[in-house]
Amino acid sequence: MKSSQVKWAVLAVVVVLAATVGVILGTSGNRDDSAALGPVTLTTTVQPSEDIYAKPTETAPTTTSAVPGTSTAPSSESPSSAAGSESPASSAPVDASGRKATNVPMTKLAPGEKAPQFVIFSFDGVGSSAKMREFLDAAAPNDARFTGFLTGLYVIDDSHADAYQGPGADRGASEVGFGGDQAEVVQRVKDLNEAYLAGNEIGTHYNGHFCGLGENWSTAEWNDELDQFFDFLTNWKTIDGITDAPDLVFPASEVKGGRTQCLVGQLDQLEPAWQKHGMLYDSSMPAPRDGIFWPEKLDSGIWEFYMPQVYSAGLGGKVTAMDYNFWVKFNGAQKGDFAAELTPKVLDTYRFMYDQAYNGNRAPVLIANHFNDWAGNAFNPATAEFMRETCGKPDTYCATYSDVIAWMELQDPAVLQDLQDQGSVAYQP
Repeated sequence: MKSSQVKWAVLAVVVVLAATVGVILGTSGNRDDSAALGPVTLTTTVQPSEDIYAKPTETAPTTTSAVPGTSTAPSSESPSSAAGSESPASSAPVDASGRKATNVPMTKLAPGEKAPQFVIFSFDGVGSSAKMREFLDAAAPNDARFTGFLTGLYVIDDSHADAYQGPGADRGASEVGFGGDQAEVVQRVKDLNEAYLAGNEIGTHYNGHFCGLGENWSTAEWNDELDQFFDFLTNWKTIDGITDAPDLVFPASEVKGGRTQCLVGQLDQLEPAWQKHGMLYDSSMPAPRDGIFWPEKLDSGIWEFYMPQVYSAGLGGKVTAMDYNFWVKFNGAQKGDFAAELTPKVLDTYRFMYDQAYNGNRAPVLIANHFNDWAGNAFNPATAEFMRETCGKPDTYCATYSDVIAWMELQDPAVLQDLQDQGSVAYQP
């Protein structure tokens, strides 16, 4: 199909979905803990209705119930957890700052040796204290790690919205709101500190979540957006007028990668901005081919962890491996409580992705999620259950992007190239 035909076909999909589901662009009055909404498939993007951005109720999570309609036992192709082995969390060392050291064995592979199986959990937005607690608790038993892509506006309280002006937008405007009141901002900082000290990674989800505008931002505009993100991260207490609160325990220089809003942006405009801000990786770009495969380094030196297109038996075909895209694939992102039907389909898709990679090319499996209650909280239980059942398996490390990069860069170039030269997995039954 010619590129022009693809463009019009994609446009037609967006129009049909918008008409069917009634999706409209979110407004600045809605605060989002769930953040970026990616494309349905390939580069098709559907904007959410306003109340999809509603914040989850800030209550302590209850005991996690079993995922409906699915077994928690590993599949016949998956490795079982080692019986009687010491819990990784019990012996994890800490560095001089008090932060847990990496959970990835930094060893070189011999030629032809199987790579470890990495699983990278990431969450866009990371604004909900309750959801942060839920995943810190799910990660703890197996010393699993995750990456939180922080929306910069979530450390700016609502009364100081005019501190932000998104490129091409009005001052004080945001499609995902701001950080709430000052008490909520301070609690969020405490959550981020706890997550970081537990060995997790904080990346950027940029600021205002402008999907339509951001799609065509220039390098200068991406630089502006990132300049503001790092300013907020460094000077949030001054901007908010807060004096009695802890500092962030990690410097802004620790932010080494991120995910753009709605997976938008042109590489030739983004790469110079990433270089200017000392970034090492990105996890935004739609994959150039189907399936799960090893990350590759762009000409700019940035590692690109492409958002994969995977097969899902429960969802009836290929889909971008992100919770919002699963929802769109399931029913066009219709509102309602669909957890009983949808949650097992998502969990089984994650299991399929892992099985295919573990028994195939051992490429990192990306679990891209949000702190959300979409579709009756259909996604978080699947993600938490997958984290609990998978991260303790042999030869499996639930790690951060930066730690996986450190492992890859430790390898002999020829060995790493052999990994990257393998074919894709998980794109067909």
